Amino acid sequence: MSSPSFLEGNSLAARDAKSLIHAYTNLSVHEKEGPLIIERGKGVHVFDDDGKEYIEGLAGLWCTSFGFGEQELIDAAIEQMQKLPYYHSFASKSTEPSIRLAEKLLDIAPADFSKVFFVNSGSEANDTVVKLVWYYNNAIGRPEKKKIIARMKGYHGVTVAAASMTGLPPLHNDFDLPIQGILHTSCPHYYRFGKEGESEEEFATRMAEELEAQILEEGPDTVAAFIAEPIMGAGGVIIPPVGYFEKIQAVLKKYDILMIADEVICGFGRTGRMWGSQTFDIKPDILSCAKALSSAYLPIAAVMVSEDIFRGMVSQSEKHGAFAHGYTYSGHPVPAAVAMRTMELMEERNILGHVRHVSKRFIERFEGLAEHPLVGEVRACGLIGAVELVADKETKRSFDPKFKAGPKAYEFMQEEGVISRAVAGDNMALCPPLIITESEIDEMFDRFTRGLDRAAQAAFAENWRDG
Repeated sequence: MSSPSFLEGNSLAARDAKSLIHAYTNLSVHEKEGPLIIERGKGVHVFDDDGKEYIEGLAGLWCTSFGFGEQELIDAAIEQMQKLPYYHSFASKSTEPSIRLAEKLLDIAPADFSKVFFVNSGSEANDTVVKLVWYYNNAIGRPEKKKIIARMKGYHGVTVAAASMTGLPPLHNDFDLPIQGILHTSCPHYYRFGKEGESEEEFATRMAEELEAQILEEGPDTVAAFIAEPIMGAGGVIIPPVGYFEKIQAVLKKYDILMIADEVICGFGRTGRMWGSQTFDIKPDILSCAKALSSAYLPIAAVMVSEDIFRGMVSQSEKHGAFAHGYTYSGHPVPAAVAMRTMELMEERNILGHVRHVSKRFIERFEGLAEHPLVGEVRACGLIGAVELVADKETKRSFDPKFKAGPKAYEFMQEEGVISRAVAGDNMALCPPLIITESEIDEMFDRFTRGLDRAAQAAFAENWRDG
């Protein structure tokens, strides 16, 4: 972070504080302390404007799968910029990169999808999903079947509809959200919400029973869809308990409710399979994806829909004269070309095989933190994981939020040279670029552990545990 006197003069930090609004930032603190300015990156490393090196342990925002400075992706962007720097997809216009990418996505999809709709971010993808669910049910004569059930601690974005589906209070507080028709069901976090003596599978059964009870209370003819991340990312890297999605999908099928897979974080190799849906045997009717689609080099995201849903869209466009939804940059040829090259590189370099190999070390290092005095639970799958910090390991008691245990641990880790993230309270997450090597994993965890040790020292010295 910048020095306390950073506002003096005309530094980049001072100019930042005077001109920018930062997402997910305490704006009051930022005014006083300023930003960490990242100047360049290479591989899994980034460097600040003072030249300090960090391991980017969260792949930016769960997204930069090929790390920084991948020349193949840079070249793909340059080549397409020179050929056709922009065109749109309105009024039956198209470009070769968007066509090729749509074909590729349908080819590798985890379900039998019919069509792809391109957007620019995961939030836009999930906002589009809401509209399509409503549009489809109107098309097939079910105007009352519109409610969408998400999960507490789920994360689906920040637009009005997507933030409404997100089950995290900060995204609702004083934004007047959630909107009507968006509901939330139980969070499937066994460590936090499992009952004494209850097995993981029994917990999963209870989660499905609670969902069914909620559907029956609302009226099955009013509930249209259920949306879920295969692994809940910003909610704490919560991995579903044994049997969870099998039981949930049985309930959805019973009441003719659409299954929406939010693959924004899990898609494109994060779990060791191309899709989180494959890892956890999810059979979605709609799928949203983004982030690693282009290794985050340029903004692009997508929604894939079944043939039934597409037929409903066709009938509505006939009725109204057009499918009146879209974005200026939907299917932008430059991000589409970069995304297509990203998909090709995944195959050419066997990224899935690499992830499955190095994830063994990643998970082993995470599990090695289980006995740390601050760690209550370790959760990891593929190349995504988190430790949950607790004040009391035996009772699982969380730290009082006033101590900001997670954010402080994050700062210590950053000082030690690894960028992690404190999510959903005091869960410390890692989600490195998929290209990370075993030696880089070890160095990342060495730095992460040093930051965790410093947090433990502070917890003892400042009496975080007792408050």
